[in-house]
Amino acid sequence: MLRFSCLPFNQLTPRELYAIMALRQEVFVVEQNCPYLDADGKDLAAWHLMGFNSENNLIAYTRLLPEGVSYEGYSSIGRVVSSPAVRGAGAGREVMQRSIDMCRHLFGPLPIKIGAQTYLLRFYESLGFQSTGEEYLEDGIPHTKMILILQ
Repeated sequence: MLRFSCLPFNQLTPRELYAIMALRQEVFVVEQNCPYLDADGKDLAAWHLMGFNSENNLIAYTRLLPEGVSYEGYSSIGRVVSSPAVRGAGAGREVMQRSIDMCRHLFGPLPIKIGAQTYLLRFYESLGFQSTGEEYLEDGIPHTKMILILQ
């Protein structure tokens, strides 16, 4: 079971911000061998959902974006990441379920739009997201736009 915290950018401690950036770089830059500009300016408008283990290590994370930051008419969940050390233990599903709940809490019943790495389509479909069929390359990795309509 993870302990979650969700904060806007200006309330993150330097230690929390460092842990977020380190985890995102470990997975997206090093593990996926994908050099890209992670600091894209959207973090400033985002809420940051952090999942910590019992040793207080950040092991799962998403950033929650209000309507208009990534997509008009949609809130969004991005930078979905879990530590390689805990893969397969349910941290990804847990952080996504919390992210959906927090989007509803923070942004109301707006539908949620994501740019999912295509190999994870089934995972996101299991959470209720539906593919738009819009596939594209982002930093050399196939992605697909997906939407979750909140009930």
